Amino acid sequence: MSPGEMLEVIATDVGSARDIPAFLKLSRHRLVNSSETDGHYRFMIECGG
Repeated sequence: MSPGEMLEVIATDVGSARDIPAFLKLSRHRLVNSSETDGHYRFMIECGG
């Protein structure tokens, strides 16, 4: 992916609500938005450069 492109991740693992933001803090990528609905965790991630 190129810098600035967006990636949507949908997960059902409860741990993803903790793990994905923690991983992104260690990377060049940025968590734009996250939400949970009916056990589905949705993350919008902006690709870093």
